[in-house]
This record gives sequence, C-alpha cells and structure tokens, in this order.
Amino acid sequence: MYKRDKAGKGGRKRLACLALALLLCLTGCGGNPPEGTAGEAAVSVTLEEEVLAEAEGCFRYLWEQAQTDEASGAYGMVRDRYPGAKNVSSIAATGFALASIPYGIRKNWISQEEGRQRAEKTLDTLLSLDHEKGFLYHFVNMLNGQPATGSEVSIIDTGILLCGAIVAGEYFGGSVQEKALELYGRVDWEYFLDGSRNMFYMSRSPEGEFAGHWDVYAEQLILYVLSAGSPTYPLDSDPYYAFGRLEGRYGEHTFIHSWFGSIFTYQYSHAFVDFRGLEDEKGTDWYQNSVEATLAARQFCIDQQEQWETYGENAWGLTACDTRDGYNGLQGAPPSGTDNRAHESGGTIAPAGAIGSMPFTPEESTAALKHYMTFPDLQGQYGLKDAYNLDQNWFDSDYIGIDKGISLLMIANYESGMIWELFMGNENIRRGMENLGFAEKK
Repeated sequence: MYKRDKAGKGGRKRLACLALALLLCLTGCGGNPPEGTAGEAAVSVTLEEEVLAEAEGCFRYLWEQAQTDEASGAYGMVRDRYPGAKNVSSIAATGFALASIPYGIRKNWISQEEGRQRAEKTLDTLLSLDHEKGFLYHFVNMLNGQPATGSEVSIIDTGILLCGAIVAGEYFGGSVQEKALELYGRVDWEYFLDGSRNMFYMSRSPEGEFAGHWDVYAEQLILYVLSAGSPTYPLDSDPYYAFGRLEGRYGEHTFIHSWFGSIFTYQYSHAFVDFRGLEDEKGTDWYQNSVEATLAARQFCIDQQEQWETYGENAWGLTACDTRDGYNGLQGAPPSGTDNRAHESGGTIAPAGAIGSMPFTPEESTAALKHYMTFPDLQGQYGLKDAYNLDQNWFDSDYIGIDKGISLLMIANYESGMIWELFMGNENIRRGMENLGFAEKK
C-alpha cells in the first residue's frame, strides 16, 4: 500500500523532520527526504539571493508571456519561447505556469485573486481547445487558440499540462479544482495505448497517425501515475512495468538511464511526483535514481572540461536546449542508448540542467547557478537565458518556457516541497501511486 515514512534521524535533520511531520498532520500530504548527503532536499530552506532572483525571473516569464486577451481563444496559454516564435504557445509551458501560480502567491509576486483568476480562465481555455479524446496539441496558436501549423497531439505534453492543472486545483479548490478535474477526467488513456505492446504511443500526427513508443525510461513516469489514478478511464499497472529499464554506469554512479541521457528526463516527473522514500514493486527508487543520474551528469562535464571550455564542476547538466545551430534534443551525458553513442555533447550548457536538479544536488546546483550569473550576456529580463557555449563564444538570445518552468518548480520543491505537497494531496494521484504498487522503501 502506498504510504510514506515520517521518521527522521540525526541532529538538525531530526528537528527538521519532526517539524515536517507536524506539517503533514495538518496538510495530509508530502513526506521526508531520505537519509544521505547528495540529493537530500532541505525542509523550508532559505533560498540564497541568486536562487531567489532566478526563481522570480522564471515566474515572471511564465506569468508575463501568457496570452491575456480573453477574446483570443488562447487566454492563459504561455509562449513556447521568447523573443522567438512570437505567436506559438506550448501546453507544457502552460502546465508549468499553472503549477507556478501558488508559488508566486506565496512569494507575494502576485495576489491570491490575480492567481485564481488566471488559473480559472486558463482552465476555461484548455477545456475549449481542440483535442483528441482529451489529449491536446503540443503547440497552440496564441492568436486564435487553434493548433499550431503541423503540431502533433502529444501525450507527454498533455501529461505535464494535467499535472499543472491538478496543482492549481488543489491550491484553489472550488471551481478551479472542478475544472482541473474535468480536464483530467476527459482523457481516455487507452486511446494512446498500443495494446499489442502495453506501451503508450508518443504522439499522433494531424493526419491521425500514431508515432513512437515510450519504450524505455524517460520523463514519462507521470503518465503512468495519471492513467492509473484516472477517475474515469483508469489503466492498470501493466504499461508502467512494460517499458525498458536500461541500467548503466558512469564513474561511481549506476542507475536506470534514458536513451539520450538528457538530464531533463530525470527531472520532469519529479517536478510533481514526490518519489522520496518510495519504491515500486521492482524495488526501483526513482528519486535516488535521479540523484545518481545527476551526479553522473555533473562528473561527465568535469571529466570533459579539458575538451570543452564551457564544462566544469559548476557548468554541467547536459539537456535538450538551444544550440548555436538550433534546438537540439539529443544533448545528454552517458550512459545513453545501448552503447553510449545516443547522446550528443558539443560544449553547450543550458542553466536549466543544473537548476532543475536543485532537490537532488542543492549545493552543486546552487554553485552552478551562481557561476552562470557571472556571464552578463547570459542574463536578461527573465533571469538566465536558455543556453551558452564558451567554445563558440555564443550566448542564446531566447528563453524557453519549459526550461524556465522546470527550474522554477524544482526550486520551489527544494525550498519547501510546495509543488510536491499540492500534487500528492490529490486523491486520484494517491490512488494512482497505490495502483502502481509504490510503497515505503524497505
């Protein structure tokens, strides 16, 4: 049965855990970080000045780069990137934005009423958009709310959007929660399931063709939790236990790795699902797995710093991002693929790689963030821009919504576990975790 350990050990940590246990009695959700050093998320930490500044920049992107014209048919939809792609919004960025609203209120960046109105009107938009059995198009035109030209229907981007809606619903309750549940409840998970392989497809083209499979571990863990907990179209745990778990090693770190070794794959589900202290029926601890993957990714950049000027102990976390030659989704670190040849690395670093790992490696991630802030060309109105490459003397001109989103939510979780607490407080999510066989780690 899904449950969480509420015991803590040792000095200040014991006091922190006892304080959190009291909080859990009042809120009914959340949990304690496991024992250990690397990857230990603090309870109600005080953010360093640089971290708080980046968090605020991320929030302002998600808040200010949303459509606010209610006549557009796309109210609340968040721009995929800025200043590029002027009229294209991303449903994943919109999901991150919905989840960010409670944190923005807590930090007094917006008022409670401003946040509630933005969340509810955004959900109204989402309920009106074109969809296929509840699954949404990856990109939406911000001028009219129609699918962007050539955009696919995306299960993972729909999943991120649903997670953000659930967070906002849990925070505000009332009609916001009702609309979030309606959005979640209309998704027919079996529609995107390849029954012959018990695996989700990745996308559906505008012509109606399904493509790709979530056949190995990556950022898709949230899909199994959402589908197993669905109040209307629940699936059993078979798809969760069907995908491949490729185990590899880099240096001292052994873990289940994604195909390209891109660090965002170890982050996205963890922005919402609190895996700390839990394991599944195969004995997999996904939280510790991400800790090991993060430390390995950092070590790879340390080991490569003689080849690439950008890399080093404070410049790491290879992830899908902009490069001088355009967006590259293959950027990552070993292990990758089946022979460590699937990933690419060419000296480009995205700050979101390290910042999005804040709950896993808080000291290392904070040091990296401070290092990035030493480059004036990497900074702008929304904090750190998407990427840079010292070997090419290149600094990105754009911000990317999903990178600002993962950075903000993981900072929030590191600071107080706020997003985790709200998401895990949803009864459907708790049921999904139980149905997948997650339990307290033995």
